[in-house]
Amino acid sequence: MTASEQLEKINERTRELVTLQYNTYNRSLVPLMHQHGIVVMDAFEDLSEAQAAFVDRYFEDNVYPVLTPMAVDASRPFPLIRNKTLNIAALLSKKKGKAEKEEIEFATVQVPSVLPRLVHIPSEDGNEKTFILLEQVIERNIDKLFLNYDVLCAYPYRVMRNADLSIDEDEAADLLKEIQKQLKMRQWGEVIRLEVEDGIDKKLLNFLKDELKVAEQDIFQINGPIDFTFLMKMYGLEGCDDLRNEPYTPQRVPEIVPGENIFDEIRKGDILLHHPYQTFDPVVDFIRQASVDPDVLAIKQTLYRVSGNSPIIASLAQAAENGKQVSVLVELKAGLMRKITLSGQKIRAGWLPCYLWPGWTENPQQNSAGCPEGGRWYPSLCASWNR
Repeated sequence: MTASEQLEKINERTRELVTLQYNTYNRSLVPLMHQHGIVVMDAFEDLSEAQAAFVDRYFEDNVYPVLTPMAVDASRPFPLIRNKTLNIAALLSKKKGKAEKEEIEFATVQVPSVLPRLVHIPSEDGNEKTFILLEQVIERNIDKLFLNYDVLCAYPYRVMRNADLSIDEDEAADLLKEIQKQLKMRQWGEVIRLEVEDGIDKKLLNFLKDELKVAEQDIFQINGPIDFTFLMKMYGLEGCDDLRNEPYTPQRVPEIVPGENIFDEIRKGDILLHHPYQTFDPVVDFIRQASVDPDVLAIKQTLYRVSGNSPIIASLAQAAENGKQVSVLVELKAGLMRKITLSGQKIRAGWLPCYLWPGWTENPQQNSAGCPEGGRWYPSLCASWNR
């Protein structure tokens, strides 16, 4: 198949999966949540009088101060919509008496990510856990953002942009700086998908389609809430332990005694660590001990995915500050989840970027601490997450 044919087939399969996803939510998950006293309001029109008053107060006190509505007209171009952000689009007309004829204008406002998407509201009988989505709170009160206008309609939407890095390694003067630049620009790539609520006003949809320059086959009309990531927050609801899988606690490694010198245990023989069934603590402790062990001269590490406050990175920085030779392999172009920011602090700690030959890639996840023992180097740990 040609590239275009492959994309067409991928699009067809993606639509099938999205349909299955929302059928599962609407037909299975929502009824099951209702059975267990968990309600996510379908629309703000379904609010009771008391609930509506609560939502309006919540909007005034918490939401309104952080909103930045943006209108589009001859003097104000269509704003840049960031990748994967949830937004609300609206069609407006000036109130009667402000203009001789009705002029329809477009406006958009981003649903703020700094506020919780799920808003807990009073339930009707006091026994249910009732929620409304933040975008519905905004939709109900959107007229307060445009005081001189009538809001004709308002619907949520989300864009997904091409996040692939396009870098000419031969032409880039500094590959690291070029990658950092591309990572920032990734939020503003070409729109490859537009998600809108099912039943959206056709005039509003056509406006979004034209301004975002998105093809008809890349528009997904969603039968339910756009962006299901809010469901992860519901998983942590208090009082619902019977609905959750029993958490699994990784087991300790029998051969390694916590607090003991890990190199003494390694000298006795090879130790197999099976993650995630066994705790990752020995790996973290291995790097930590190596960073302060005077017999360790060098640490070589592959970083695949790390958290923002990774103890591995902290130990590697400590090792470099202690004068050890630290080599870290990071494949910056590998994918969205492998973004590592090489800050000035890490450079001062002894982290220096180096580059492999173009076209090379990294797969095995390895770390080793070199200790000259008996005239030979002592490689201590090698691991692979690949199947």
